[in-house]
Amino acid sequence: MTTAHPDPATHGLDVYIVGGAVRDRLLGLPAGDRDWVVVGSSPEEMARRGFIPVGGDFPVFLHPKTKEEYALARTERKSGRGYKGFTFYAGVDVTLAEDLKRRDLTINAIAQAADGRLFDPLEGQADIRARVLRHVGRAFVEDPVRLLRLARFAARFHDFSIAPETLALAHQLVTDGEVDMLVPERVWREVVKGLSTAQPGRMFQVLDLTGALARVMPGLIFDQAIYAQLAAAALANLPVASRFALLCRLSARPEELANHLRAPTECRDYARLLPSVLQVVAKDTRETVAGKPGGSPSGDPLEECLALLERCDALRKPARFLDLLDAAACVVDVNTAIWRERVSAVRSIDAGAIAQACRGEPEKIKIALREARLTALAKLMKRGV
Repeated sequence: MTTAHPDPATHGLDVYIVGGAVRDRLLGLPAGDRDWVVVGSSPEEMARRGFIPVGGDFPVFLHPKTKEEYALARTERKSGRGYKGFTFYAGVDVTLAEDLKRRDLTINAIAQAADGRLFDPLEGQADIRARVLRHVGRAFVEDPVRLLRLARFAARFHDFSIAPETLALAHQLVTDGEVDMLVPERVWREVVKGLSTAQPGRMFQVLDLTGALARVMPGLIFDQAIYAQLAAAALANLPVASRFALLCRLSARPEELANHLRAPTECRDYARLLPSVLQVVAKDTRETVAGKPGGSPSGDPLEECLALLERCDALRKPARFLDLLDAAACVVDVNTAIWRERVSAVRSIDAGAIAQACRGEPEKIKIALREARLTALAKLMKRGV
């Protein structure tokens, strides 16, 4: 029997896996990225072993081969407002217990040694068994990011309750104004993670309950209907952009909210377009149920259909339009098969052939192309499609 050679980079170091990897293993969830904490070492020793420094405010290093993150054990002290208002100390005398005490929730404050032993001074395992999200200590009120993380973990672990005393501290972060120090980019980073969970709505429910929602996402209107629609979107495995569009669909200015959060262009576009899609497809569904496929007492159905496809740029970006239809289906009944046929019919028109036939007359090309697309839609609608 052969014995594996020890890793020369970590051999002799006092290292532990900490945080999410330990928590998820205890919950029986798939293992994600591992984060390591190193006790009793120094930046000089880590560099000598080949670790690559990447930390800004405190010493964090990448393993020379695996590229996993190794952070020196540290303590932190509040020195200003907001989530950046901290002074860190990462001396060789910082203990594992002191490092774990600076973390946000007890379920994230468990360490595992190389031999598998668990170090759990804050009883995170008990809270995992009890399905409770509980803060580590009073320092919870010093960092507003912890409120965002609490809300996000409430969405990810939706069968966990929140300890009343933790919820009280979350309220304090709002009343003390600490939450107002969060920059939009940091809020967006947590929002994306929350939207990616199985119950995204719970994140915003918790933020609303603590009074933080209006502060970090001004103008957002959130209610139980949105909660249910986000759950449907998660069940359908819709992309984050679709979920974000559903989240802010009741807001008066979804584009402004997206801009405030510095959301990516894709998310901004989905938020901007979904209200138009909902308006047209809901009307289309009502009239189909009434026995008038595509009929419209208030406007030409062909014109409305084509206008929507053009507004959403469905001819060039059909996948995005279909995503928007799937998002709309979380709100109203949508016959996506019919709309897929309509997109295909309009996209099948040979614009090149029309341009050739109308060569030298640009305005005529535009009119002929539109008429051809309307004719294609008319043929479908005559068949009830």
